[in-house]
Amino acid sequence: MAEEAGMFTVPQTIGSVLCCKCGVPMEPNAANMCVKCLRSEVDITEGLQKNVIILHCPECDNYLQPPRTWIKAQLESKELLTFCVKRLKNLNKVRLVHAEFVWTEPHSKRIKIRLRVQKEVLNGAILEQAYIVEYVQQENMCESCTRVQANPDQWVAAVQLRQHVSHRRTFFYLEQLILKHDAAVRAIKIKQMDQGIDFFFSNRSHAVKFVEFVGKVAPIRSRHDKQLVSHDSKSNNYNYKYTFSVEISPICREDLICLPPKLASSLGNIGPLVICTKVTNAIALLDPFTLRHCFLDADQYWRVSFKSLLTSRQLVEYIILDLEPISSEVNIGGSKYVLADCQVARVSDFGKNDTIFNIRTHLGYLLRPGDYALGYDLYGANSNDIELDKHKRLNIPEAILMKKSYEEKRHRKRGKARPYKLRSLNMEVDESQSRADQEKMSSEYEQFLRDLEENPEMRFNISLYRNKEYQPSEVASMTDGEDLPSVPLEELLADLEISDEEDGDESMRE
Repeated sequence: MAEEAGMFTVPQTIGSVLCCKCGVPMEPNAANMCVKCLRSEVDITEGLQKNVIILHCPECDNYLQPPRTWIKAQLESKELLTFCVKRLKNLNKVRLVHAEFVWTEPHSKRIKIRLRVQKEVLNGAILEQAYIVEYVQQENMCESCTRVQANPDQWVAAVQLRQHVSHRRTFFYLEQLILKHDAAVRAIKIKQMDQGIDFFFSNRSHAVKFVEFVGKVAPIRSRHDKQLVSHDSKSNNYNYKYTFSVEISPICREDLICLPPKLASSLGNIGPLVICTKVTNAIALLDPFTLRHCFLDADQYWRVSFKSLLTSRQLVEYIILDLEPISSEVNIGGSKYVLADCQVARVSDFGKNDTIFNIRTHLGYLLRPGDYALGYDLYGANSNDIELDKHKRLNIPEAILMKKSYEEKRHRKRGKARPYKLRSLNMEVDESQSRADQEKMSSEYEQFLRDLEENPEMRFNISLYRNKEYQPSEVASMTDGEDLPSVPLEELLADLEISDEEDGDESMRE
């Protein structure tokens, strides 16, 4: 400012003094010594640890944080750097400025960290110095890995997931939720059973946490028992094996339900014939004739514990002959519904009879004349449900449509690869299954994949990965039709590489 105004300014020069030790000119400081002489006189790293021994588990890649805590950290990660710095003693005598890894051979069992510290020395001068700390990595298996190595089948807690239905579509979906949230990462063994899956854990707390996770994604009821394995009367130590029995509600999506009279009355006289549209930790029910809906949580369901009147395995294919909407569009839970009166006929009756049904459906927004739909044939069904007999003067419709059918269009794409893949748990499967059971499971898994393609809400909660072997064909895309539901490529994850060496617990399924 003074130079711009044309004023005279006295130039300021920084004076220099001679070092009292070596006589080298330098800028004045409180100690009157240069940096080299000051470091030769004072070592601020004296008394600080430069060699530390850390314990590492080679099986689970964890490090022991005394006294008994094991933490997981990758090489040259922030977690490992924080762990190593906290292991140093007397570091509070200096001020830590910077810490970084020094590269070492991965198989050398050595970790080196360069630390830069500051400390006030002679007459208030602050000296900064860098030094290297070497950590010697000693291999020592943790308690859980030791137990597994001694006896791989030695588990402490077991969770038995069961659902008493005739299909496994619920477990296919639950498997994807478990993989996305890493809920079974602590399981030492997973075994596929007849009507469910068994999970084995080395710690009771891991099993409790897993049961809590299942309770957040499905309506369940559970009970637990324990069995004494051994005890030491002198030290008062007892070893137990814990078993958690978890039962999932038999109500599944797209099931037809006849509500008990008391429950229907408590829900505002809904139904009593309703369909299940969604199952999470609560059951979403919809009246297909009035578009009234309600939700049942796990406590409400198990208090009454009703069963399905008809399940998705009993769906029959219909063709829409005529359709006339009678209500405006209604959005329920992200799905659009429109009440409509329609004329339908069973596809199996073509060429045999002229039976036509006049029914009301909630799928007026989705269906058009000439479309195919899957529904429940109540006209030819022989139902002996107890709850249905309790409702007097109940007008039972001839058919209830559930969803649009794409069987004819899928028939042309049969045998072609899908653009996505799913992960699967590393489960022990009973190899003594008959060929019929294997074909049944394959068909159920195929139906589960079709449900994923038709329902975006189901895809929202799971992770789908891009299939690198998939090569789209322009000719096939023109002949398959535009209305066939599929998974958009934007929803697929591409950054996944799974090999047997990197991850032995998971595999990919198309």
